[in-house]
Amino acid sequence: MPASTYRRTPFAALGVALALCLATPAFASLPASVDGQPLPSLAPMLAKVTPAVVNISTKTRVRARDPYFDDPLFRQLFGNQGVPRERVEQSLGSGVVVDAAKGYVLTNHHVVGGADDITVTLQDGRDLKAKLIGSDPDTDVALLQIPAERLQALPVADSTQLRVGDFVVAVGDPFGLGQTATSGMVSALGRSGLGKGFQNFIQTDASINPGNSGGALVNLRGELVGINSMIFTPSGGNVGIGFAIPTDLATGVMKQLLAYGKVRRGNLGVEVQDITPRIAQALGLKDSVGAVVTRVNEGSPADGAGLQTGDVLTAVDGKPVRGAQDVRNAEGLLPLGAKVKLGVKRDGASRDVEATIAAVAIATVDGAKVDARLAGVTLSDLTPEQKAQGLYGVALSGVKRGSRAASAGLEDGDIVVAVAQQRVAGVKSLPTKGSLGVRQLLLTVVRDGAVYYAVL
Repeated sequence: MPASTYRRTPFAALGVALALCLATPAFASLPASVDGQPLPSLAPMLAKVTPAVVNISTKTRVRARDPYFDDPLFRQLFGNQGVPRERVEQSLGSGVVVDAAKGYVLTNHHVVGGADDITVTLQDGRDLKAKLIGSDPDTDVALLQIPAERLQALPVADSTQLRVGDFVVAVGDPFGLGQTATSGMVSALGRSGLGKGFQNFIQTDASINPGNSGGALVNLRGELVGINSMIFTPSGGNVGIGFAIPTDLATGVMKQLLAYGKVRRGNLGVEVQDITPRIAQALGLKDSVGAVVTRVNEGSPADGAGLQTGDVLTAVDGKPVRGAQDVRNAEGLLPLGAKVKLGVKRDGASRDVEATIAAVAIATVDGAKVDARLAGVTLSDLTPEQKAQGLYGVALSGVKRGSRAASAGLEDGDIVVAVAQQRVAGVKSLPTKGSLGVRQLLLTVVRDGAVYYAVL
């Protein structure tokens, strides 16, 4: 069915029919057609879609925090006695089968990230244990695999062809009530600036409620155009502002998760800043549109393309740049090796240059090489995106269950800003093994904006 069919679908006829019903006695039935056109129904399309949308339930074992034993002085006095026990957290979400032959299911990172046990329930009632292939918190996309037996997958549409006003349907399992479909339209495209990570959301007024996360956003042909992700709400309820990850982004992440188990990102090697009215005045700019270059790394793709400090980036691959976040989004969403055309304004003149997205070199070190008590942990320099947020320190990853770090409550994604009360700027500033000479290793850790101590 061509895209133009959306305009011809007789939704207006439904309003005419409802008006006729209101003007007729209560016993009158809804006519089967109006002016020779059958009334529209989404039922035939949903009959093909719903078998491919699954319920996802997870169990995660987390360490129960104790305010007393999190205190380093208390731990010093009593040692490890009374270490808090684990508790099990459960959550619900949705997913979409995108490859029936291989059993691949797309969902959200926030639905399955960190889960110890993942169960996928099909529409026919079967419960299947799922394997986590990979998960990317920066785009909120995760890929699962389930046994490929009698599965039905959704065809994937090109989400770049979506237009504001196209009709869409969200399918998922809100509040664990069971499979539900809600309809609406595309309200906006390319939404970003809604939190952390790289964003290029489809905005829709189709209701997306808790439990819908990871479910399908489909067009009227029953093709997948997005993965439901989040809502904007001032009250906790749905107000008609929902967001879905477009399929061109989700499938790109899926390919990298299958190939590498993670998403390999690159950058241009340039730091940019929003243009305020005062900066625009100081640089002699006519307006505040775009992002000003504040630094170009030597030998980077930006350096090779001839960018200079003070240049203003106005477009990336033909898409207007409104601010620094647009540039960071473009870097994070483009695959390694992708050639990108940059619109640049310099000294009042505009021109286009081409650069190639290259891998970001991030230094890492095995925790055991820093201190034996950090065995089972990998420490890495922060990403350019984290540094752009004003963060410093080293990031933790690969925290092994049963390690001292795990027992102390450390988690993947934590940022260590000080070791033994000595500030850490990056991997190079970490102490070398044996240089600390302290009985207990005190780490200053940042997690979700909060700072706390961990003692190993």
